[in-house]
Amino acid sequence: MAARGLFAEHGYMRASIADLAEACKLSRGALYHYFESKEAILFAILDEHVRQMIADVENAIARHESTADQFRAAIRAIVDLNARSPQEQRLILNDLTFLSEDDQQTIKSLERQIVDLVSGLLLQLDNQGKIVKRTRKVYAMMLFGTLNFSHTWYDPKGGIGPAEFADMIVDQFLYGIASPVVSRHPATSARSAKSAS
Repeated sequence: MAARGLFAEHGYMRASIADLAEACKLSRGALYHYFESKEAILFAILDEHVRQMIADVENAIARHESTADQFRAAIRAIVDLNARSPQEQRLILNDLTFLSEDDQQTIKSLERQIVDLVSGLLLQLDNQGKIVKRTRKVYAMMLFGTLNFSHTWYDPKGGIGPAEFADMIVDQFLYGIASPVVSRHPATSARSAKSAS
């Protein structure tokens, strides 16, 4: 949608209906035929993006059995979608407050579904009891802070692709820089151990 590019480049408040009509190659009347307002366009962009992320994360989790693999797959799905949708990421972080309170709550409720999915996996992976009621939100937001703001500096066309970047996030978050190397592929690791014995 051309509107997302216009909003992301110029900002929601500075983009007029006339600008949107021109960007979408529609008359103002035709634009109003599809959307009742500029706010409705913004909501449609954000709603579609967050719902796609939920679907991608759920599908990624469903393809794996172990919690560790599910967690890694979920983070890869989020990074991959964000890498393909930097404009939507900028809009959801910068312009969500321009929506009505009801529409904001709809988007925030969808976002919470994603946070709950991922933090639920993180809780299952916590074998040291670090994540308790008092700290659960902090750990979740530490992770999502990395995921949500990477669009400000990360270039998916650079030397680190989205899948590798996602693995770096998972490994750093779960194991840290100073921890022993942990294999990303348990099946491969198990085969190597058998062949070595």
